[in-house]
Amino acid sequence: MAVQSVESSTTSVALGPAVALSCRECGERFDLGPIFACAACFGPLEVAYDLPAGDPEALRRRIEAGPDNIWRYAPLLPVPADVADKPGLNPGFTKLVKADNLARELGVTGGLYVKDDSGNPTHSFKDRVVAIAVEAARAFGFTTLSCSSTGNLAGAVGAAAARAGFKSCVFIPHDLEAGKVVMAAVYGGDLVGIEGTYDDVNRFCSELIGDPLGEGWGFVNVNLRPYYGEGSKTLAYEICEQLGWRLPDQLVIPVASGSQLTKIDKGLKELIALGLVEDRPYKIFGAQAEGCSPVSRAFKDGHDVVRPVKPDTIAKSLAIGNPADGPYVLDIARRTGGAVEDVDDTEIVDAIRLLARTEGIFAETAGGVTVGVTRKLLERGVLDPSLTTVVLNTGDGLKTLDAVAAEPSATIRPSLEAFRAAGFAAG
Repeated sequence: MAVQSVESSTTSVALGPAVALSCRECGERFDLGPIFACAACFGPLEVAYDLPAGDPEALRRRIEAGPDNIWRYAPLLPVPADVADKPGLNPGFTKLVKADNLARELGVTGGLYVKDDSGNPTHSFKDRVVAIAVEAARAFGFTTLSCSSTGNLAGAVGAAAARAGFKSCVFIPHDLEAGKVVMAAVYGGDLVGIEGTYDDVNRFCSELIGDPLGEGWGFVNVNLRPYYGEGSKTLAYEICEQLGWRLPDQLVIPVASGSQLTKIDKGLKELIALGLVEDRPYKIFGAQAEGCSPVSRAFKDGHDVVRPVKPDTIAKSLAIGNPADGPYVLDIARRTGGAVEDVDDTEIVDAIRLLARTEGIFAETAGGVTVGVTRKLLERGVLDPSLTTVVLNTGDGLKTLDAVAAEPSATIRPSLEAFRAAGFAAG
């Protein structure tokens, strides 16, 4: 892949190596700004760069000398050079856990890792994408941060806005998990529940952008979406750096809108183009919940078009029935030799418990989806157990407590006799 670049841009916005917005469909270029759709063909826009050229070793040393968060990769992101000095939550550089216990359970011999993004400031990967969107909002003069959200993003926007000095107003489906509602509301911004699904919320936000009520608002996943999506590239950067500047052989990534998966692929290709990792094959697998699996269905049916569905799953963070990046997920899975698979709610809960029992990681339902899909793909011989595999956990199980019921092993009187009578023994 050739590193994206343009010779010049008429924009005066300073967002580091970012030089333009480029249509993913027709290639038309636009100045950096709060736009997300191509004026020529209505295709989605993404950030184009003039990335650092020269000695890969020097760039690698520069990255390694940076802060222990996503800003170590500032030379590869649409952010100003002094981004690390600005008030922010500074997410990223979360743990890549070598999951040997889980590997033994699943029969993986080539090395199994869990990229655990529950360690971010608001306990999900959404802190990464919001951090990038905040810098775009600053550059374009917005005063209010907003979003349509299935929960995690609402909390990330509320926290980032509070830290960076923005107002916030976020929109969620009315029936979200209680933990996510509290986490979105606690930061003091406005939280609005919309009667309907996430897709209804997203449509409403798109209407609000064109209304005077939305003047001065930066919707991180709508009019700031090209910049917001770039935050997911940092997962690819970190995984490779934490593996010793090496590409994993296989990745299993949850799919909601599909943006995270597509941007991880973009990040891997950039690392190859820059000479930071050896160019060799890798496979990307998408994971969905059966109750909201439009991309998985399209993949299995051999279709290029993703047909919208009405979500019905406990994995509400993945409950996007009309995923914007669904067709691109299909392209990447097929191009890399991967697949898109789904698991039902019972399998999700079982996988949450499996990961907790083997590795001490309490994943939210999206993490149960990725672990469950990993197990299913291994059982079906689709994933190669002899290869290095990375599974993403994108959020904290404390946000989705309703999905995993639990009670004490026993309730006893405070005496040794009662403890023995309950059947507990030494050893």
